[in-house]
Amino acid sequence: MCGINGFWREDWAEAYPARLQAMTDALAHRGPDGQGQWTDPEQGLALGHRRLAIIDLSPDGAQPMQSRCGRYVVAFNGEIYNYRELRAELGEDWRGHSDTEVLLAAVVRWGLEASLRRFNGMFAFALWDRQTACLTLARDRFGEKPLYYRAGAKGLAFASELKALRQAPGWQGEIDRDALACLLARDYIAQPNSIYRGVHKLAPASYLVLRAPGAVPEIRPYWDARAEAHAARNHLLADNDATLDGLEAVLTRAVGLRMHADVPLGAFLSGGIDSSLIVALMQAQASQPVRSFSIGFSEAAYNEAPYAAAVARHLGTSHTELIVTPEDALAVIPRLPQLYDEPFADSSQIPTFLVSQMAREHVTVALSGDAGDELFGGYNRYRWLPAVWRRIAWLPQPLRRLASRAMTAVPPAAWDGAFGLAARVAGRQELLRNPGDKLHKLARVLDVASPADLYGRLIGFWPQPEGVVLGASPAAVPAPVWEAALGLRGASMLADTLGYLPDDILVKVDRASMAASLEGRMPFLDPEVFAQAWRLPETMKIRDGISKWALRQVLYRHVPQALIDRPKAGFSIPIDHWLRGPLRDWAEGCWLKTGCAAKASLRRHRSVRRGRNTCQGGATGSITCGAS
Repeated sequence: MCGINGFWREDWAEAYPARLQAMTDALAHRGPDGQGQWTDPEQGLALGHRRLAIIDLSPDGAQPMQSRCGRYVVAFNGEIYNYRELRAELGEDWRGHSDTEVLLAAVVRWGLEASLRRFNGMFAFALWDRQTACLTLARDRFGEKPLYYRAGAKGLAFASELKALRQAPGWQGEIDRDALACLLARDYIAQPNSIYRGVHKLAPASYLVLRAPGAVPEIRPYWDARAEAHAARNHLLADNDATLDGLEAVLTRAVGLRMHADVPLGAFLSGGIDSSLIVALMQAQASQPVRSFSIGFSEAAYNEAPYAAAVARHLGTSHTELIVTPEDALAVIPRLPQLYDEPFADSSQIPTFLVSQMAREHVTVALSGDAGDELFGGYNRYRWLPAVWRRIAWLPQPLRRLASRAMTAVPPAAWDGAFGLAARVAGRQELLRNPGDKLHKLARVLDVASPADLYGRLIGFWPQPEGVVLGASPAAVPAPVWEAALGLRGASMLADTLGYLPDDILVKVDRASMAASLEGRMPFLDPEVFAQAWRLPETMKIRDGISKWALRQVLYRHVPQALIDRPKAGFSIPIDHWLRGPLRDWAEGCWLKTGCAAKASLRRHRSVRRGRNTCQGGATGSITCGAS
């Protein structure tokens, strides 16, 4: 696991070596074990690398690395888990035993695209072809590893994180208002955009080819999750124990591949289905107790730590837990802008960093259960979304639109009062909790035109952000990928896999873990696991209202059902409790210090309306705006 950066031309004489060094230094947290640079002054190309040594800790694994023939040079971030199989097939005279060397040999033997299709891993890399003077950037299938780039008339610059790209030559950093509108709608900025205009995220499962500085980059896919899902659905497995056996075998192999490292490794354990299964399959293949890590909260409604501890005791892991306090969260918050580089509103970024920081005191690699929900039907919306559509679709849309307007015309507080009166008349204490809020949420989806529209409303926050962000376009928020042929549940799961997963979950895990110099690995994002998940009948994902049914059955073979079965909690923090309680003074102080008291807020509102908004990038969770 590492950090990569570089540029091609971009005013080479002025940029090298100071800009290259600054870019590389900005990624030191991603690679504290060493750094390397490679340049071709004649071509005006520079590659930078920060190393977190995981496999082949010797100098033979250092980067940037050249192929044996000298044609290719690579700066590589990530892991190729099946590199030992590829190494045996290639049969080279190897210098060391790193997967980077295997990557180069594979490209020499099979070519770039064929090699990408054979790699089972998480990665982002820059490959320079000295023979053809061609630069290629590539990213893994699901987008586990990040890669940002900026291409223009003067050349191209790239980096693992925006903080490094901000050190590149020619940096301007203009805020992209469409990205800001997307943040309001989704709580994250969806690919290919970043918070900066002209700076893009390379799409997962694709590679970018640049043949000359200033040329238009060619972006090509090498794998298609949609096609793979459709192909798998054409070969559905039977709903029986043999299918569960096959699922366990595929998951066991995926976990085993991700347990190979030349450094200590462990796992995150929340006590839920996904992480418990990963840890169980790890322990089944380990010769000693697996190191497991969890966090909890003093607020009982959010505290999953006792469940994780119970699973750890049963499996016999060496378990460590941390109880997070409001003060712990407060200590992390000032670091979030440096961790995430752009606005990111997933509050679980805080506990994810804290558990990564704790794990790094003991291990260098940690496996996690992320992506189990998207592949095996874990989110609540998969269970009740079809039921909502069935209940509203029979009524013509114009009538539903009228009903929606009528419901939202009455404020939530008025609805609460009406329901409270009805409850008193009926002699009952409470007919419905927060009825006004629930009715307004129902009204928000009541007038949808299609299942895809219903899904989009359910995952959204601000309904029309382009009306709030000055200068944003109506197309600022990308429509979710919707494959109707997969059915409503299947289409929702694939849409999450292609959108919410890479743009939110994987961003959160990568930045939080790498900020602690910890490598996170996700067995559920093995391509064989992906295919196996889509071959499962839908009844093996959600059965009788129970989500992730197949995963549960496999887990019950390792952990008693009584330790697992409970309502889904998710990885969230008691932020509402904290902001109303121990962090209230701090939160109110932030508003006052940033000029958001009533008078300052009014001045800012007027300035925004006159087009005088002065936004500064580089913060997470918010864009700091001021007005004169």
